[in-house]
Amino acid sequence: MKILAYVYSDPLLEIPPEEYFWGLEVDRVYQDLGQRQQLQQLIRDCQTETPSYLLIRRLEELGDTIEEISDRLLLLESLGIDIIAVEQDYSSSQFKQAKPADIKANLAKLLAQAQKNRLQTCLKQGHARNRLKALPPPGKAPYGYRRGQDKYIIDKSTAPVVKDFFERFLLFGSLRGAVRYLEKRYGKKISPSTGRSWLTNSVYRGDLEYKNGETIPNTHSAIISREEAAQIDRLLRRNSRFPPRTASAPRSLAGLVFCQQCSSSMKITRVTRRGKKQEYLYLCPTNCPKQPKCKAISYQKILEQTIELICSDLPTKAKQLQLPNINNIQQAITQEIEQKQAILQQISTLEKQGILDEETANLRSYKLKIEIADIEQKLAQLPPGNLQAIASTVSLPQFWLDLSEAERRFYFREFIKQINIVRLDAETWQIKLVFIF
Repeated sequence: MKILAYVYSDPLLEIPPEEYFWGLEVDRVYQDLGQRQQLQQLIRDCQTETPSYLLIRRLEELGDTIEEISDRLLLLESLGIDIIAVEQDYSSSQFKQAKPADIKANLAKLLAQAQKNRLQTCLKQGHARNRLKALPPPGKAPYGYRRGQDKYIIDKSTAPVVKDFFERFLLFGSLRGAVRYLEKRYGKKISPSTGRSWLTNSVYRGDLEYKNGETIPNTHSAIISREEAAQIDRLLRRNSRFPPRTASAPRSLAGLVFCQQCSSSMKITRVTRRGKKQEYLYLCPTNCPKQPKCKAISYQKILEQTIELICSDLPTKAKQLQLPNINNIQQAITQEIEQKQAILQQISTLEKQGILDEETANLRSYKLKIEIADIEQKLAQLPPGNLQAIASTVSLPQFWLDLSEAERRFYFREFIKQINIVRLDAETWQIKLVFIF
């Protein structure tokens, strides 16, 4: 008993499977990529030596139209081959045992489904060809852009609003604060979720990201630079460690302080006296299980000790940190990008010389651009190479005292993961800093 298998893959839509589980031991697999030369070879081989079974994944792999599928199906079955579509309810032997009316109805149903799948495939192929040409996906352009003939064009009336939103987030590291600022300054109301989608949207970085997750770099003018985009990604990762509302809290210690004795986070409580404008801030445990509960502590005292400790401990911590040579890593990544860009430039020459056809050249260029985008993303995510110099700068007490609370919150979270209050007894305590590195 001889068993053959046939696989067709469209390079625009899928990666050809290296192996496929057929459920039976197959003597030979015929595989086509984009065109169907191997299918013609399969038919010739079947006419010479007829196999018992032919396994396919779906009927629509036999042709581009319903007529082609029907003709090849009838031709192969006329040779006495039992055709089995493993991903569909189709088997020639089952149809032979059925009534003629049932055979006709079932085959018509399968061909109708094949036609529907083919129409969907044609639509996906159209989108894929647009991706190869780096054309924007269908739909409305993101806020700040308008659609041009073959790319997004910056909308001069709305792009400054988006740019100001990004700058506000970079300045204070607060998503909700940037959203409130946008409404107050421009009357532009957006939700925090929309603001987050703006911050992560590749379009504002000059790239196109498609539904399949692939990104093509440098397809149009960017609203933010690569350095700003990398800083935004880092701030979003940093803020993800904290409860959502503490990321935009007005106090710099919000979300950082924990009581080591009861393992509770500390919330900031504001106390005022009747008839007086002066207010007092305290840090209180949010969920202390002890009786009596752990006492509140003056916010100002915790703040002063935090600044004192970060100035004394941060430079030592930075010196002890064993970081890889960031400059060498950057050079290696940059060299890899240059190599791929050199290959990309050669493709147009090969196409002009007739070595590559247009479709193959476009597909190879597309894949190279995606690889370059992935490498550039790795380059942007590298940590700063001058951490010790930064630590020396921020270890001056005056640096922290000159900052506003919002600015201090921003820098605290650059270095501190957690502040633990260690209670020595009922009245005395000290703090311990947990750095992020």
